[in-house]
Amino acid sequence: MTMTSSSTPNDTAARKPLSRRLRDTALIGGLLAMFLVGLIGLAAATGWEETMAQIRKLTWAEVLILLALSMVNYLFRGLRWHMFARCLGLPTTLGQDIRHFFGGFAMSVTPGRVGELIRMRWLKRETGWSVERTAPLVLVDRASDLAAMAVILGAAALLAGMGTGIPGAGIVAVLALGAAIIATRPALLSGCVTLAYRALGVWPRLFAKVRGAARSLRLFGSPRILSAAALLGVIGWLAEGYAFHLLLMWMGADIGFWSAVAIFTFSTLAGGLTGAPGGVGGAEAAMIALLGLQGIPLEVSIPATAIIRVTTLWFAIGLGLLTFPIAERISKTHQRAPV
Repeated sequence: MTMTSSSTPNDTAARKPLSRRLRDTALIGGLLAMFLVGLIGLAAATGWEETMAQIRKLTWAEVLILLALSMVNYLFRGLRWHMFARCLGLPTTLGQDIRHFFGGFAMSVTPGRVGELIRMRWLKRETGWSVERTAPLVLVDRASDLAAMAVILGAAALLAGMGTGIPGAGIVAVLALGAAIIATRPALLSGCVTLAYRALGVWPRLFAKVRGAARSLRLFGSPRILSAAALLGVIGWLAEGYAFHLLLMWMGADIGFWSAVAIFTFSTLAGGLTGAPGGVGGAEAAMIALLGLQGIPLEVSIPATAIIRVTTLWFAIGLGLLTFPIAERISKTHQRAPV
């Protein structure tokens, strides 16, 4: 007597998306819990009354201003994503690209933000373009963010006279700018990929695909495109730096615009360089420590850090979670044959 499984291939296929959603939800929930537990612990150590008093200083109008400035960042970077998509030759509209860009924020807390590659799946469904053909879009977008933040950090540190006030600011700026230069130079990136393959000697197909994506970066190399991308990125990230400056002023800790921008940018970059999902943990620790070096007490730096992270990172994740199911549904109903 033979035993047969009650599950069918269709059942197994249906369970895979569900298991991925549960896994992603658990990851986001776990990181949010870590974020809250860490800040609650610090707040408890410094005194709840002082921390809550600082939070109560904010009005709902001020919170909305912080969220609006974050939205400026996302919209400008979304426009940059659309510009890169047009340079690549993708037949997508502005609405499509903004939907894909926002929806990808739902996966921002994956290690190294690799979950944002979900945008490639939506593009493949809606345009028929393979992931190999759209991969340069991810590379140039990430490189543009690194370049914009490196420029902002370097300029802010100099203008604020904080060359020695932020330990490692120069190193982080140089690393970010160096990574951006490598990622946007086809020959240089291809050479680095070849050296990495020779050193490791594994995954030949993967390295071949990365080299192919590197060659496609030539499409984004015109000075006009790079200048426009830099401008959009700088304006976007400066908007969030300005939000941090306003928040500190409202809490009675005005350390100056450029100092606030430098601390925000450095902390965001440092958190990302740790490889932690969403930079959670590293960014908050760096921000609190740097505010302390500026003489800001913990009862101010802790709530300021919590609020700016909620209105930037977690606001983006919230937008992503709202947009994700819409992008997923539309991509499934508008699938095209591979081209």
